[in-house]
Amino acid sequence: MSHASDGGPKLTLASASPRRLTLLALMGLSPDAVISTDIDETPLKDESPRKLALRLAIEKGRAAKASGAEGLILSADTVVGVGRRILPKTETPDEALACLNLVSGRTHDVVTGVAVIAPDGREASRLVAARVTFKRLSAVEIEGYMACGDWKGKAGGYAIQGPAGAFVTELNGSFTAVVGLPLFETISLLEGLGMPARRRWESKA
Repeated sequence: MSHASDGGPKLTLASASPRRLTLLALMGLSPDAVISTDIDETPLKDESPRKLALRLAIEKGRAAKASGAEGLILSADTVVGVGRRILPKTETPDEALACLNLVSGRTHDVVTGVAVIAPDGREASRLVAARVTFKRLSAVEIEGYMACGDWKGKAGGYAIQGPAGAFVTELNGSFTAVVGLPLFETISLLEGLGMPARRRWESKA
């Protein structure tokens, strides 16, 4: 696996998400640094899920830059929404239950904002959306899922690559965006700001 510094600029991932590290690894990329930014993720008044995801992705990158992060800085944020309602990153069983009841038997939106900041301060960002449909969940399914604990800290109370993937009946859009980092758009942004990411991956074939 190549580090970004192997013939290209350094890459800093401004996210503590192990899912995003795993997705980058699929492309043969290993960040030179991984940092977690501490920003206020509270939605603004009347802010839509789309606007929130893109704003937070950009703010995370800027916070990393301000803290002294080097090279290309990659940041992202994933938001689950039902209509204009933004579902939380669930930290309590009550929050998770409320989210499960909202998405049970219906289609909802998962949007991921991605931002890249170059060493010279140039910024580029993209918003990638997907539509996910859940089956109608039984009380037994909800109880079993809650017991497994996979809902903790997850936007909307679930991760599609975890046990909740068995509840998904339809997905329209980018699967990797639902996981947390849309690979096509991410690689395009990195290349646009100076990292030969796709060529490095192709050289491994």
